[in-house]
Parts: sequence; structure tokens; C-alpha cells
Amino acid sequence: MQERLDSVTAAIRPLDPAQGERAQARLDDLTKPKGSLGRLEDLARQIFMIQEGAERIGVDPARIYTVAGDHGVNDEGVSLFPQEVTRQMVLNFLNGGAGINVLAKTVGAQLYVVDAGSCGGGYDEHPNLIQAKIAPGTANLAAGPAMTREQCLEALLLGVRLADEAHEAGIRMLGTGDMGISNTTPSTALYCAFLGLDPQEVTGPGTGLDGDGVAAKAEVIRRGLQANARAMQSGDPLAILAALGGLEIATLAGLVLGGARNRQVVCVDGFISTAAFCAAQAMCPTVAEYCVISHASAEPGHAKAVEKLGLDPLLHLGFRLGEGTGAACAMFLLRGACDMFNDMATFSQAGVSSGS
Repeated sequence: MQERLDSVTAAIRPLDPAQGERAQARLDDLTKPKGSLGRLEDLARQIFMIQEGAERIGVDPARIYTVAGDHGVNDEGVSLFPQEVTRQMVLNFLNGGAGINVLAKTVGAQLYVVDAGSCGGGYDEHPNLIQAKIAPGTANLAAGPAMTREQCLEALLLGVRLADEAHEAGIRMLGTGDMGISNTTPSTALYCAFLGLDPQEVTGPGTGLDGDGVAAKAEVIRRGLQANARAMQSGDPLAILAALGGLEIATLAGLVLGGARNRQVVCVDGFISTAAFCAAQAMCPTVAEYCVISHASAEPGHAKAVEKLGLDPLLHLGFRLGEGTGAACAMFLLRGACDMFNDMATFSQAGVSSGS
């Protein structure tokens, strides 16, 4: 499995700066003051580079994967919700009743739900459900590794497979989504491990903990970092992800890697998905060139994490739901960037003086 993962990361190529110069030349020739469409221009340039100077750029069709997994650290009381809510929400997704169902439909994105590691057995078959359970949840990261190395590799390769299946179906843009009670705890632990942040700085309320609950959660994360000190000291991103992450987080990290390998645009959701991106970037820094951080999560630690990563989220909507909801909303902007780039007239076409 390690060799398969290594072959994926080795195949991720940096974007060509010359294509960026070509894109910028077109953007500067469109009938507007230079740079006046701000982030849309940045997105258009990035997509043009990802798609290697295509005559017309585009991000459709789009697909969102909402990946579910449970967490042994839930035993530490880090969430107000019981663990069975993960399974209940998977059924809600399949019944079309969740926020991501509504927003994916609004934006016209395909939605697939993936069981990578929820507690319990399988689910009834459903056309939008991918049953790929690696284990019925992780171990308690506060006491030792959450996953074995083999489980983590299996989850990463599941994410790569999801990207590949989408690529084979002609999907040009991927959205990441998550579902897992207590998954802000492993995500925060990963931010601390990869970015050198302190649990007190970045631990937030998750599902709604009060101040005492947040303090107790931060202490659980600190214990987890201590219990997994060997993995952290190794400097091996895979070992760190296995020790502190979750099955859905590792799957999303693999989705990022696979999407970058396939030259798909990857629209990264909020707090949990950015932790998965952080792990993927630690394995292959080039993935950042293929990703867009869709929104700034209202979970307090997200701002510190994206600042450390040197990233600037597209949207600031106060979201903290997960599921892929922020990624869905950001897809409108990526579409707008492509349409602007493709369909605006140039100064010479419109007979307008460029002012240069």
C-alpha cells in the first residue's frame, strides 16, 4: 500500500508558471481595469494552470464526497452529541434531509456519501452511498494511536480511489465533506502536530461546548499529543495522521492527493477538511496548487491554522457545519471565475480603449 501511495504523490506535478503568465495576459486584456475582479481573477488563473491552458476552462461537472467516520476519543466527553448521531446523519444524507443535500442540489453538484469508518455494521444499499468501512471507528487518540499505519494507508488509498472514480466519470471539480461526531478533536490535534500550534490556542466548542468543556477538550488533545509523541518526533506525516487523525480525515487527505494527481480542482471545506488538506500537504506540498480553501470556519482554530498555512479562504459566512456545505457554496465562485475568463470581451473585441 505504501508503494501505491508513493506513486500517487510522485505523480503530482507543479503547475506551469508560463501558463499562469498566459492566463494573466488574457485577464489583463478583458474589458475591466486590471485586477478589478480580485479573487475571481486569481481563481481563473489557477484553474487555467490546472487545466494546462485549455481553450475554455471549466469546473463542471462537480462532485462532493461527504465521508463519515467515528472516533474513539468521543469517550473523553469532547462532544455534546452521542456517537450514534454519525450513523443517524448518514441516513439523513441518504434521505436528502441534510444541509449538504440542499446546497449540493442548489449548486448542481453530485453528492456521494462514503462510510469510511462509522460505528456499527453496513447500511442498506443506496445509489449515492459508497460502503468502504475500514474499521468501525478509531481508537482513543488520548491513549495512543487512533489508527494503525495500515488502516491509515487504506483510508488514504480509498480517497485516491474516489478521486479516480470521479475522474473516470469526467468530474472536473471535487468537493470535500465530512461527518463524524467528535472529529474536531482529531482535527485540532493534527493542526497542533503539523503546524506547531498549542491546544489552548486552537481548541474550539465543536458542537457547542461551554468554556469548561473547551478547556477539558484542549487537555484531552494535549494528552493525545503526549501519548503519540513518538509519531510526532518521527516527522513522518503518515505516522502523525495515523496517530491523531480519523478514518474520514485520512480518506479526505487521499481525495486531495488523488485530485491533485488527476489535475482536478479540489474545493476544500472547513475545519475538518482543512485538517485533511494539512496532512496531504505534509505528504506532498504541491497539492496546495490544486486546492481552494472554500471558507473560513467559525471554529476558532481555523483562522490560526489557515494563517500558518499561508492560505486565504474564499468565503466568510460563519459556517461551522461541515458536511461539505462551504465547499458547495464556493463552487458558485469557481464557476463565475471560469465564465468571466471564457466569455468577457477583450478590449479589442469590444472596441473599447484599454487606457494603457
